[in-house]
Amino acid sequence: MTTLAAPHERPDDRSLAVGASPAAIHAGLLPEDREAFLTAYGAALELARSTLHLAPVHHVVEEWRRRAVLQSDPAAFRHSVLRAAEFFAGEAVPDDEPFEVTRTRAGL
Repeated sequence: MTTLAAPHERPDDRSLAVGASPAAIHAGLLPEDREAFLTAYGAALELARSTLHLAPVHHVVEEWRRRAVLQSDPAAFRHSVLRAAEFFAGEAVPDDEPFEVTRTRAGL
């Protein structure tokens, strides 16, 4: 019979790749995205609890990990959002457009 080790018995307490823990993802996101992450993560945990399958949690963690990586350099992220919005709109983004509007146009 196989027994599970207690969490305190693991030598490094890391079962996920560096940067893929929910805490690391939350810390790496822009402040305005943290609540949305917690909501998505909570919903995935509830779904995992009801289905006894971790796929929803893995999906949310990976999706938001990628976002956290993109947002790790806020200036570069804003520049990328601006370029994506211009690409999809086919025109320059107005200088006075709020960033959240630009993000929506970029699909981010």
